[in-house]
Amino acid sequence: MRARAAESAGASALGEYRAALALAPDDAVLAARAMEEAIAGGDRALALKAVAILEAADKMTIDAQILLLGEAFRKKDWRGASRRIDAIEATEAFAFLVPTLRAWRAQGEGGSDPLTYLAADNVVATAYSAEQRPLILFAQGKSRDGLAALAPLLAQAGTRGARLRIASAAALARRGAKAEALALLEGDAEALAAARRLVEAGRRLPGEIATPNQGMAELLIRVAIDLSAQNIDSLAIQFARLATFLAPENSEGWIVAAELLSEDGDTRAALAALARVSAADPFAGLAGDSRIDLLYESGKPEEALAVARAATAAAPDAATGWARLGDLLARMQRHGDAAEAYGKALAIARGGGGSVQQEWALLLLQGGALVQAGRWPEGRDALRASLRLAPDQAVVLNYLGYSLLERREEVAEAERLIREANRLQPDNYAIVDSLGWAHYLRGDYLKAIELLERAAQGQPSDPAIKEHLGDAYFQAGRRYEARYAWSAALIHAEGNAARRIGAKVEKGLRPELGAP
Repeated sequence: MRARAAESAGASALGEYRAALALAPDDAVLAARAMEEAIAGGDRALALKAVAILEAADKMTIDAQILLLGEAFRKKDWRGASRRIDAIEATEAFAFLVPTLRAWRAQGEGGSDPLTYLAADNVVATAYSAEQRPLILFAQGKSRDGLAALAPLLAQAGTRGARLRIASAAALARRGAKAEALALLEGDAEALAAARRLVEAGRRLPGEIATPNQGMAELLIRVAIDLSAQNIDSLAIQFARLATFLAPENSEGWIVAAELLSEDGDTRAALAALARVSAADPFAGLAGDSRIDLLYESGKPEEALAVARAATAAAPDAATGWARLGDLLARMQRHGDAAEAYGKALAIARGGGGSVQQEWALLLLQGGALVQAGRWPEGRDALRASLRLAPDQAVVLNYLGYSLLERREEVAEAERLIREANRLQPDNYAIVDSLGWAHYLRGDYLKAIELLERAAQGQPSDPAIKEHLGDAYFQAGRRYEARYAWSAALIHAEGNAARRIGAKVEKGLRPELGAP
């Protein structure tokens, strides 16, 4: 009961489950709950104690089978591993894991070709095998074949794509294929840039997948991500945590586990998981972002700020660190300080050969912070500089255009900018709202209402759009609809906006109550 109470309170229940199991060593129901909590909490010893009870009672679950398979891999017990894989195949629901698991077992045992096990009729199994094939080839030392198998996967975006590139580049770099490793690491992503620096400096690149343990862990991480996407969160946490048992050096396992634990409300465990990512790892920046977000969202903004500042102190020449600090300061409404941080990031990017995309993005962020800080001329200059570098970026066109509208400056030019943004992204409702507001300021209320109604349908909970629509209705003589739109805006409005909109609901639209 104390364990369940601790779980409900978001605290660790591991100690209570350990004591309970000691009092009832044959209770399979208790063991199942203890095992689940132990895996999620990272207590491998307690998980193994609980799973022994489950196995004796013939009450094995998929996470219990995976745990014991991982132990067999760790001990290089390939015969025992084969039995565990057969048991997983018998579950049917997770039989898609079997081809890859058998391939890595074969790689560990030696003797047979692991790749023969990857052929499968199951579409799901084939999808997972496709990612694992190049990793197994690299583990075998077949770099050319590994690169060929990796080529179709290189288009994957985000962390997952970067992870495959870095794992493969680590194998190549260890064998002295520096040029090939660097070719895989091209791109603006922070992790790729960090990995490039390590390879160029001749230092070891973390992240290689060279052993069955590491290969199985990589598979479990991918499954955890997919389970989470299907909202099977409890099992996703189990798979991610099991991956950390197998390959504690794999930063992706800790980052995925932290994200899942955070979504489950366990901020303490999520922060502890992120702390396991080495500062030298290419994904240290991503882990830092997650840690800052968790601290901020859990009501600890000053602790988050201390982490962000420590990162810039540790790497003062890293533009990403200063940009990360700027993002946090902006969230804390310290816009002047945010603008200064973005300015430092921009100076580093310009001096260090940063890409044009990085430069215009930092100018946009700096300009937005300056505008929010009340330094409009400086902010406008930064936004115009961003536009010169990125004349076809809708976000830049719209931000500058709407900022001009807010100040009733160069309204015709503002409308031209927003209209171009709308051409580039016709289904972006924030831009549709901006275009509607431009028509409103020109006195074209009918066209403004047409556009603002469309924007409100696309983003029904946006208070700014509803306020704009209410103002347009009022000016067109549709007073009842205006108050209805303003009342809807009040549901989500805050601060000065809420006070302004509330006054319009009571008194109607007056010059001093117009939306900005």
